[in-house]
Amino acid sequence: VIVAWYGTSFAPRAERILELGSGIGTVGMIAAWRLPQARFVTLEAQTASHLLAQANLRRNDLCARFDPRLGDLRDAHALRAAGLFDLVLTSPPYFPPGSGIPGDHPQKIDCRFEMRGDVRDYLETAARHVAPGGVLATIFPHPQRERLQAACAATHWSCIRRRAVVPREGEPPLLDLFLLGRTAELPSAFAAAGGYEEPPLLIRDLAGKPSVEYQAVKLSFGFPPW
Repeated sequence: VIVAWYGTSFAPRAERILELGSGIGTVGMIAAWRLPQARFVTLEAQTASHLLAQANLRRNDLCARFDPRLGDLRDAHALRAAGLFDLVLTSPPYFPPGSGIPGDHPQKIDCRFEMRGDVRDYLETAARHVAPGGVLATIFPHPQRERLQAACAATHWSCIRRRAVVPREGEPPLLDLFLLGRTAELPSAFAAAGGYEEPPLLIRDLAGKPSVEYQAVKLSFGFPPW
């Protein structure tokens, strides 16, 4: 949800959007609601999720705007003839295999654990398909920020802006949102500073209710907070 919001907020004129690891289509459909002029190519490796995404696109009358593809992002043929994109969206898995409880369903395992490549693979694929001046929006665990930064350096991305996500008031940040650009296209100050760090995004207050800002996020893509 917040990846779609973050990416479309800072690429409001994007006309061609790529989503890597698109799951059942949630991120892409939120982005499509916010950017009604945009066309999408999505890539998902799990057949079950891919079929669900196709069903969701049909039910939301979005088939004409989407090219949903089934394939592994590490396979150069998976995005054959896809072209270049103004905005890339991705919510990669971020736990190495064996580093936690895998889950009780294959879809859960593959969306949480790096069964088909890690964040560097996602960034490498995105770098091959981003248009000049294009950006990438992604999310990664706050405690693993250095791991994402190392992947950015290896694949020639630099952070334009980043924002910690706090799940509940008084708790430490759980995730970080990132907006990335190609290093060669950005002033050197971005690489040196690691991008502009925004104030944290609070999801819920001490009472467990959605924060005012998170309610505004939901409103921005048509979901009344009540």
